[in-house]
This record gives sequence, structure tokens and C-alpha cells, in this order.
Amino acid sequence: MRHFINTVKEKAKENPKRIVFPEGFDPRILTATHSILKEGTAIPVLIGDPEALAQKAADLCIDIDWGKIEVINPKTTPLAEPWLGDHPDARDNINTLGTLLVQHGHVDGMISGTTFSTADTIRPALKIIGTKEKFHKVSGFFFMIWDHKVLLFADCAVTIEPNSHDLAGIALDTAETAKRFGLEPRIAMLSFSTNGSAKHPNVSKIREATKIVKEKAPDLIIEGEMQVDAALIPDICLKKFPTCKTPGDFNILIFPDLEAGNIAYKLVQRLAGAHAIGPILQGLKKPINDLSRGCSAQDILDLAAFTTVEAQGMENLPQPQTT
Repeated sequence: MRHFINTVKEKAKENPKRIVFPEGFDPRILTATHSILKEGTAIPVLIGDPEALAQKAADLCIDIDWGKIEVINPKTTPLAEPWLGDHPDARDNINTLGTLLVQHGHVDGMISGTTFSTADTIRPALKIIGTKEKFHKVSGFFFMIWDHKVLLFADCAVTIEPNSHDLAGIALDTAETAKRFGLEPRIAMLSFSTNGSAKHPNVSKIREATKIVKEKAPDLIIEGEMQVDAALIPDICLKKFPTCKTPGDFNILIFPDLEAGNIAYKLVQRLAGAHAIGPILQGLKKPINDLSRGCSAQDILDLAAFTTVEAQGMENLPQPQTT
């Protein structure tokens, strides 16, 4: 499990990025901040009252080198002044302030969600940063990691009832993300049916999404529709889907809807012992990542490195104006 994570962290250390954490008051954020500084995978920026955060860290015996990070007080920072006309909640909504810091280049990415819902994290990002293309949709995936296996589960965080075009976009985005992290994407479009074994509009939706992806990215390895056992176990795949080119060897699982994806990742995390990193949001112009409210300090530490690598990959892309 740690091999893949360590590979990502080594890449992050090559050029650590400034990552803002709006929930600086959370003990898990403070603990992760200490570890991030120790590992050198990011440069933390915390939002909160500097004296209150320092006192809280001291009370919890968390040793933070405050000279190596920036703490932004949302109530007094002059950084917010130019933005208050368009975003009057910039001082009161820490996710809005954090997102504005990303948009205007003061930081390179943001991680939030220890105390907020995914919607609370995404809403300012959609309004302020926007998607990478007009009408593009944001989706959220998890890296699910075991000792010798890495899978990407999508969408587990955002789109409740995706249509075929939504699913195709999610698959294409997840494939690009996989490449950014050094993985060769092999996509399984999941369903309760495999290779035409059932007839239903929900199955047709998956088949149509698969067709769209193949037309847009003919070199991409993608099969569908298929049940999850066929996607993961070669013998079963060969029985159910004999024409499959990579039987049972898929590393990206695209779920038919948010219910299936969210339930699946939590089951695999809690019962199969997978290490879940995310949800990592894709489709935005800049890196804004979410956390489960049940996350640990280790989860935050790991996601910081992944967010840095995302930011590294976006350095050469056109950036929004900072007027």
C-alpha cells in the first residue's frame, strides 16, 4: 500500500506546493500540518486566528514550526479586501476565502471537509474557479489502495444520477488523472449486467457511455457494461465477457450512480481494509479536494501530497486572470 503513496510523496517533495486548509481549528488538521512539514510534501497555509490555533496546538501537544507556515485570520486579513465586493461572505465563509486564495494564486490548492459536507466544499469552487471547459461537470474519485493493488473508484462524491454523457466524462477525466499519477488507465464501466446479460434502460445507459468514450478516445482501454466481479477476476471475466481484451485487469471502476459508488468505497474501505484517499475532485481548473468527515490525520497528510502533485500537473495550463 505504501509503495504507491510513497512514490506520490517523492514526486510531491520535488516541488512542494502551497495548500490551504480552511479548517485550521480541527485537531486533525493541526496534527497533519506537523507531519506535512516533517515530510516536506506541501507548504501548509491555515485559516484561523493565529493565537487560537497556536494555543490549541500547544494544548494538544502538537509541535508545529509556525515560522514555516502561514496562518490567515479570516476576520482581519487584507487579502480579502479586494474580493468583498463580489464575494461578501469571504470573511465569514472559510471555504469561500480558501477558494479565493486558490483562484488568485496566493496558494496552489485547497483541502477542506473535516467538518463540512462535500457540497459545502464544492459550491464555492464551482462559483469562483469553475470547470475546465464550458458545461463540464465535476466528479470525485477515490484511490483505493491495498498492499499490491491500486484502484480508482468514480464517481463517489458528486453526481447523483449521471446520464450516459456524464458517465463518459467521468471516465475520461479519471483516465487523465490516472495518467498524471503514473498509472496506465484500464476502465470498467460497471453495471448489474455483463456484456448484454440483462436488458434495462440502466444497462443501456452504461453501454452508451462506453460507446461515447471509445469514440472520443479510441486508444483508451475501456469495456462495458460489466459486473464488478468480471472487472476484477480474470476467470469470471472470461466466462461472462470472452471478447474482453484485458480480462479482470481493470484499475478504474466507473459506477453507474453516486449511491453505488459511495456505498462501494465505504464497504471496501471498512471491510476489506483498503486505504481510501479522497475524494479527489476532478474537472475544476485548479485543485480543490474534499475530505470525509470521518477522516484521520493520516488521510489528510496523504491527500496533501496528492494535491501537490495535482498542482504540479496544472502549472503549465492557462490560469485565470487575477483582477
